Amino acid sequence: MDALGVGDAWDRVLGTQPAPPVWLVLAAAAVALVAVVAAPVWRLSRNIVTIAHEGGHGLVALLTGRRLSGIRLHSDTSGLTVSSGKPSGAGMILTAAAGYLAPPLLGLGGAALLAAGHITALLWTAIVLLAGLLVMIRNAFGVLSVLVTGAAFLLVSWYAGDRTQAGFAYLGVWFLLLAGVRPVLELQRKRRHGGAPDSDADQLARLTGVAAVLWVALFMVTALASLLAGGSWLIGR
Repeated sequence: MDALGVGDAWDRVLGTQPAPPVWLVLAAAAVALVAVVAAPVWRLSRNIVTIAHEGGHGLVALLTGRRLSGIRLHSDTSGLTVSSGKPSGAGMILTAAAGYLAPPLLGLGGAALLAAGHITALLWTAIVLLAGLLVMIRNAFGVLSVLVTGAAFLLVSWYAGDRTQAGFAYLGVWFLLLAGVRPVLELQRKRRHGGAPDSDADQLARLTGVAAVLWVALFMVTALASLLAGGSWLIGR
């Protein structure tokens, strides 16, 4: 397919696209599952989860009136979001909670868009979110990670045919839905062995007095509920 003109691209963003065949939806789910379950692939694909995780911290920090100083993404798939403001209160609590909640909720939102037929709109929403995140990245690896991810979305949305766009969009959404679960399991495993004393859940426990394990449970329930609801929307379309 030839590159879209600006007018054509805008019409596609505002319009709807036909549902892909069921085999493509299921194939995208299978590939996403491999990317989450297979350890060698997960070491790379987890960077996408980190982008969503730290982006969630950053977005909620801004929405709650905190000052966002910057975001760093590291090659070991860890990340750091630095914001300033009141050291306690609703803004700090919501900001701390947003990281593990962001990937599954983004996946759920993406599933809603795809279920409504807005494939191109989903791709361009991702591009806009990544562009906004890029402004706040403060290290070279983070810039590279966000640029590569954003470039993939841009190239597919601008040059690829309908079926390729659909496959890419469904793959991305399935990945976020499935990948929302594994980091929570990894978090609790580390906590059980004393390896994450300053995790988001432990910070939330200090902020709220609610046990860290209950925050981990909230993250897991959100991830599983998003997967069940989003998956049913994707398959049912």
